[in-house]
Amino acid sequence: MKSIDEQILRTSKEIIVKFIELGRLSPASVHESFRDIYATVNETVKKNINKEPPSDENKP
Repeated sequence: MKSIDEQILRTSKEIIVKFIELGRLSPASVHESFRDIYATVNETVKKNINKEPPSDENKP
């Protein structure tokens, strides 16, 4: 589980950096935005981590 948490943190950081590069986020507001982005990434990953991948039964 530690590896997944590290990946979530790394992904959140990369999103913040990209938003700063694009001018969508100022470095002064990183503290507020990081919490929201981290929570969203964390929730999404952990909600979908134990789901089985779709089966290939319906593919031609």
